[in-house]
Amino acid sequence: MPRPRYSIFSLARNALAYHQNWTEAWRSPAPKPHYKVIIVGAGGHGLSTAYYLAKEHGITDVAVLDKGWLGGGNVARNTTIVRSDYLFGESIALYDKSLSMWHDLSRELNFNTMFSPRGIVKLIHNRDGQREAERRFNALRLAGVDSEMLTPLQVKRLAPMVDISPGAAHPVLGATLQRRGGIARHDAVAWGYARAADALGVDMIQHCEVTGFRIEGGRVKGVETVQGFIGADAVALVPAGHVGVLAAKAGFRLPIESVTMQAMVSEPVKPCLDTVVMSPIPFSLSQSDKGEFVFGMSTEPYNSYSQRGTLPHIEEISANAVSVLPGLSRLRMLRKWGGVLDVSRDVSPIMGRTPVEGMYVNCGWGTGGFKSIPGSGWAFSHMIAQDRPHDLMLPFGLDRFAAGALIDEHAASGSFEAFK
Repeated sequence: MPRPRYSIFSLARNALAYHQNWTEAWRSPAPKPHYKVIIVGAGGHGLSTAYYLAKEHGITDVAVLDKGWLGGGNVARNTTIVRSDYLFGESIALYDKSLSMWHDLSRELNFNTMFSPRGIVKLIHNRDGQREAERRFNALRLAGVDSEMLTPLQVKRLAPMVDISPGAAHPVLGATLQRRGGIARHDAVAWGYARAADALGVDMIQHCEVTGFRIEGGRVKGVETVQGFIGADAVALVPAGHVGVLAAKAGFRLPIESVTMQAMVSEPVKPCLDTVVMSPIPFSLSQSDKGEFVFGMSTEPYNSYSQRGTLPHIEEISANAVSVLPGLSRLRMLRKWGGVLDVSRDVSPIMGRTPVEGMYVNCGWGTGGFKSIPGSGWAFSHMIAQDRPHDLMLPFGLDRFAAGALIDEHAASGSFEAFK
């Protein structure tokens, strides 16, 4: 078979030209003086909201603003795990809607998001964990969502690297399994939504930091940016980790805290782990398509906006993972990173209206941000377009904190170690 003409010569030509001749995947327009909707934050939630506003509601006069580059925040700084095995019915409904959308997202966006439904195995190490797992298993089954209870031998068949011997440092008593869960490619998700939204007429405006808001008579009129004032009928705040800063500029406070969620990745090796393994010790582990092991599930015990990893995180997660999967001990770490999470006091999202008329907020996802991207954008776009929350969003409004109607997902979120 003849070698493709564009192979090495095309790559060399474009490299020497600094890729200036490549067709851009989305436009980079100058901002217009006014938009119907401005979305602050060009991450997964902001981009998906813009896409569904255009596709589902016909609102294409939309701008997505970001102080940096598109997809450079939390959507690119996570462990890419996708699941819906939460505890409370309100959370299960929202996350399972999102999980269902993940399964068809590549076709929907005409872009390969590299979603891999390889299953989520959540290990059980003690009797308290056994009771909690059974409680969550029953809640999921009652909600009509897939969940299975595994014995140690069944865990071993799915993940042969897991040590199930009785003398292990953390004995494995079993696990829960959600077969529909898995992982996806973080940057592909952002690029897919950006390209699809751009094709529908949405403007993506990068390096356009929002410095303030113009509010008259209690209603938002637009945003002040480093590129000047941009008017808007509605403004949505969706910059993960930094929503509280923007809310303060608009004159109100949100019941959230920002912390750094850390992760790291190993050198690539041959495929040897076909599923995602999670443990409350804590750690999470999956193997990427390139063969790298992706480790996560640890947060700094203090408020921070840092996007860097730290040595204590490497020590803690490495020790925890090796104690359960001893075969990892000879791996070398390749890189580490941090993503800034905004976490509400019940570790559940805040979606809906704010005290400023015409301004909406989508934040507080904690460790659930990446997995919720499709469902969050789909439901939040309904809120903006109709000025009323979708049924999936009703339990997650800001007013629940005043009413005391919290959805306490500490134990089910994976982040409870940092916030208990």
